[in-house]
Amino acid sequence: MKTAVSIPDAVFERVERLAARTKRSRSRIFSDALDEYLARHASDEITEGFNAVIGENGETGDAFVGAAARHVLECNDW
Repeated sequence: MKTAVSIPDAVFERVERLAARTKRSRSRIFSDALDEYLARHASDEITEGFNAVIGENGETGDAFVGAAARHVLECNDW
């Protein structure tokens, strides 16, 4: 998919240097950067999903289950 975006000149220049240094296209650099950005923010979607389920079903009230779930979510780098 082709798209047009506006970016600051300084960012473009940094991408140009990185592309030349790593022998990759600018398109590949931008695509990789967006992929990494989206992966870092995937946890936001997961949290929203959990919140929706809890909102629909209510909390279990089980302190152990709640603590274990918090531990898993806090310890994983989604």
